Amino acid sequence: MKPTRGLYWLESVALATAVLIVAFAVPAHGLSEAFQGKIYTPGPLKPVDSKLTVRVGDVAPDFTLPSISGEKVRLSQFRRRSHVVLSFVPAAWTPVCSDQWPGYNIAKELFEALDAVVLGISVDNLSTLFAWTQEMGGVRFPVLSDFWPHGEVASRYGVLRSDGVSERAIFIIDKEAVIRYIDVHDINERPSLEGILKKLEKLKKP
Repeated sequence: MKPTRGLYWLESVALATAVLIVAFAVPAHGLSEAFQGKIYTPGPLKPVDSKLTVRVGDVAPDFTLPSISGEKVRLSQFRRRSHVVLSFVPAAWTPVCSDQWPGYNIAKELFEALDAVVLGISVDNLSTLFAWTQEMGGVRFPVLSDFWPHGEVASRYGVLRSDGVSERAIFIIDKEAVIRYIDVHDINERPSLEGILKKLEKLKKP
């Protein structure tokens, strides 16, 4: 039996309430006291400095990357099991990146309720990513290093910037490995967590 429209309305209200809880749970700048004096601030950057090589409706390019847990993660391992949110961030130890991922940490149960997993990707090496995420207090999703060959996965998706870091980009990939949403965001700003959850909610509806 298909859920009724009333049930969808209730689910939407519950999701919106949860998003508000998450929004207020994350500090204004997302940085704990542990980060004070340890964050490199590059100043304003060119909002977007790359050209996409994929588009909505394409099959997502598969890849395998090492993770800070010591395991290698392959995108295709989630096929027919979970939607995937690829979160490319430019660099560890920078303000917006250190603000963005803690929100996904807090929202883990929301992603799971929408049959989705988050994969965080950066061109930093594993030791840098490990130290950074430990300073955050740990992460609750796989963090992958696109360090070598440098930025190969970011380049395949068309989000490698001319200075060698990736864009701040979100790709939502459905269970059939099809790209359903792309947001190459202004690198100076944090993408909306609520927006990501709303896009995932649409995938869950029949």
